[in-house]
Amino acid sequence: MSESATIHTGQCHCGDVHFQVTLHDGFASVRRCTCSYCRMRGAVALSVRTEDFKILRGENALTLYKFNTGAARHYFCSRCGIYTHHLRRSNQSQYGVNAACLNNVSPFDFPEIPVLDGVNHPNDTGGQLRQAGILRFVPIA
Repeated sequence: MSESATIHTGQCHCGDVHFQVTLHDGFASVRRCTCSYCRMRGAVALSVRTEDFKILRGENALTLYKFNTGAARHYFCSRCGIYTHHLRRSNQSQYGVNAACLNNVSPFDFPEIPVLDGVNHPNDTGGQLRQAGILRFVPIA
């Protein structure tokens, strides 16, 4: 593990599913997406290599959801319904992890979050992944 790598633990809302991630670039990959599923889900995700994600307990409580091409695999707790992670469509060697499920992390910790254009997904268009905008959180004192 590199010197800059950090280990974080996380869980779903009810606590049935616990996991661990190793982040090599901190929260540099934090993002939102405009695809139909992410738009409705509203989660802030960050990317981790598949080998850097480990279910600690509750794997049997996870439910899988796939749509459209079926390449992305979205997992959520079957008891509380919280999305914990997904196998990314654009990079099958990475998981997208729900940042809000990480212990001591909130989506409101990030003042600006890049929003990626998932409507025009590069796997569909043959183009590059494009940033569609920025989501900002400005706390009121």
